[in-house]
Amino acid sequence: MNIIIRKAVQRDCERMMELIQELAVYEKATEQVAVDFNHFVESGFGKNPVWWSYVAELTHENNSKEIVGFALYYIRYSTWKGQKMYLEDIIVTEQYRDKGIGTMLFHELIHLSKEMKFKGINWQVLDWNDPAINFYKKFSSVRFDSEWINCSIDNI
Repeated sequence: MNIIIRKAVQRDCERMMELIQELAVYEKATEQVAVDFNHFVESGFGKNPVWWSYVAELTHENNSKEIVGFALYYIRYSTWKGQKMYLEDIIVTEQYRDKGIGTMLFHELIHLSKEMKFKGINWQVLDWNDPAINFYKKFSSVRFDSEWINCSIDNI
């Protein structure tokens, strides 16, 4: 398999949105995807981007290219630690899971975090998502935190 990990560009957004829908189906939460395409593009590639992403691009034998996964992140600020990366999602299309693509994306995020001198990476994983939990357990430095309770306000 010929996979490269590269920074996402605006033309990748259509495929990224398809993968977001695929994740929503997997998580049985399709009705919760409310972002529209234009807002997604503007938020990542507009005048003041709030997210960045790496994509996993597969080159097929006929030289056609296909995005089979991505990792989307943003920068958060901890009053105790300073800047940290927040990993919003790593998504790999079902057909290409368990082939090391998620690991490639995660390693790229770790590399970038070190390069940017971030104080760490934070993310969430659903408590029922055993494949994702097991994926993160492969990394010896990952710590699961049961101390914090997630809170949110929606539809403001």
